[in-house]
Amino acid sequence: MYPPEKLTVENINKNASKMPLISCRIPISLHHSRLPTSKVIPIHSMSMSSSSSSHSPSPIQESEQKEGREASIAQVLKYHDQTKHSFTNYARGPRGLDWANQPNPFRRYVSSPLISLLHPPGNQSPLYSQLFNSLPSPHPVSYSTISQFFYDSLALSAWKSTGFSTWSLRVNPSSGNLHPTEAYLISPPIESICSHSFVAHYAPKEHSLEIRAEIPFEFFAKNFPKNSFLVGLSSIFWREAWKYGERAFRYCNHDVGHAIAAVAMAAAGLGWDVKVLDGLGYTELKKLMGLDHFPEFKFPDRQVKGRMPEIEFEHPDCVLLVFPSGLHECKVDYKELSSAILEFSDVEWKGKPNLLSKEHVCWDIIYRTAEAAKKPLTMMNGSIIDSFQSSGLLSESSYKGFSLRDVVRKRRSAVDMDGKTGMAKETFYQILLHCMPSGSGSGDKCKRQLALPFRALGWECEVHAALFVHRVVGLPSGLYFLVRNENHLDGLRKATRSEFKWEKPDGCPNDLPLYELARGDCQELSKRLSCHQDIASDGCFSLGMIAHFEPTLREKGAWMYPRLFWETGVLGQVLYLEAHAVGISATGIGCFFDDPVHEVLGLDLEGSEYQSLYHFTVGGPVADKRIMSLPAYPGPNVDA
Repeated sequence: MYPPEKLTVENINKNASKMPLISCRIPISLHHSRLPTSKVIPIHSMSMSSSSSSHSPSPIQESEQKEGREASIAQVLKYHDQTKHSFTNYARGPRGLDWANQPNPFRRYVSSPLISLLHPPGNQSPLYSQLFNSLPSPHPVSYSTISQFFYDSLALSAWKSTGFSTWSLRVNPSSGNLHPTEAYLISPPIESICSHSFVAHYAPKEHSLEIRAEIPFEFFAKNFPKNSFLVGLSSIFWREAWKYGERAFRYCNHDVGHAIAAVAMAAAGLGWDVKVLDGLGYTELKKLMGLDHFPEFKFPDRQVKGRMPEIEFEHPDCVLLVFPSGLHECKVDYKELSSAILEFSDVEWKGKPNLLSKEHVCWDIIYRTAEAAKKPLTMMNGSIIDSFQSSGLLSESSYKGFSLRDVVRKRRSAVDMDGKTGMAKETFYQILLHCMPSGSGSGDKCKRQLALPFRALGWECEVHAALFVHRVVGLPSGLYFLVRNENHLDGLRKATRSEFKWEKPDGCPNDLPLYELARGDCQELSKRLSCHQDIASDGCFSLGMIAHFEPTLREKGAWMYPRLFWETGVLGQVLYLEAHAVGISATGIGCFFDDPVHEVLGLDLEGSEYQSLYHFTVGGPVADKRIMSLPAYPGPNVDA
């Protein structure tokens, strides 16, 4: 810990300068030092139930369940600790990029029927900033609106080209542009797509649906409201691990969060609401998306390299219910829904997944942790609908009048920032108001996720933001903290440095729980903490997302571990969109030094009450004139 002296950012920087430095320049692939591994409980050999028993468990069963729960939590905590970056060691990963085995970014189901979707003409989407206040009247579910929905959420947004390299960008962001997230449409009959209830895989390169199966006609009528459908999300860990090694499980779940928010925003533009059906368990999700037809991957107990096509399986993450906004009630009976999904065993699945790489590397701890974090079926009761809560509005003039489509399809991750662009404090406050999960004006403490797009998540907010303010006009540079769940305020004040001020800054809206901690120039500090990357110091502000961590896992289970990363991904997507909407840019930063971040905040390094999960920077982008932009459709005839 730092010595007990008067706290200023200068003092933090002074002590940070004593932290050991690594001498190597960090390339995009990162250099990783190997950490020793220790014996772990073989979670993959455990039998994990995916449903609730109808009778009370015996004392022996209760003991076994408790042991299994504790073993699962121990595994995710071990993974989280082992995959931390430090000033002297990076989490284990490839020492270079194996370009010969770079994964194909496009999954296809060979021989399944391919239905082309429409490319929406013109731009009739509502204004981006207006969606945070109210949703438009619901559009009917049709070939046209489903086409628009995917076009504005998960489609390609552009192609980039330089020299002999060409690659695609998508509406939903991805760390390293690797796109481990796949999407599925589970829907009642839609004219011009399928005359029967169906499951389809979305193919973004073609902006098309691959019809994988026809499902029981009555599935939707019995379980969901009219004019609703489902979107399933899954992850291919191999795509991310190819570049980032063991830390890939973190990044895959960031991307799930980005995709959830992208779906929620596109749906909002059509007057549709979105909710994660989080009562479903891993078994139900796998069967619902047809992912139980992949060969079972029996992962080894150590890192191995070789030809392992089964490592390219898709891990089911979640299913989102998309339904018309304005419904007063929407009850989901998870027991009946589970039974209906399990009947999919008789469904005929079409198409064979394409091979993404010739050879692979198995980072075994990823699969062991994914196994530990599998969620069981939980019998939730009651309506899943929460009333729409509008977000706070301070400075409408901060926005440039962009439509939703302008923002979501033209959003880009900045590769560099100019170190000069500033923003008015009113714009800064406005961006943060849209980052609040509960919206504004309810009079209650902020904790429940009721505002767009956070309302897609079914749990109370668990993620906060420590902000490094560099160039916000009218606001002193320094360290600030955004408390996104006000029930955590007292705990955060006790957990962080006693010298922190915890004062509301000048002009801060009453319903924005933003606090100044310490003043001073923190550009060098933020750069150092984010793996020495200039982009963290050259923007208007950067931040670290701080999750209420181990207590959440202890209270709910190991399955909350990926969900905490989903929440950071949703918040990150809002920052991406807000930055573009006010005329600048943003970038997610997955590489940061975990415990040094905690040390700066004064968090207990021996415990895990709060943990940093994701960093972000917002500012004026620097365009790379060597890179040429090409339209998304029709794109060049290449796969990467």
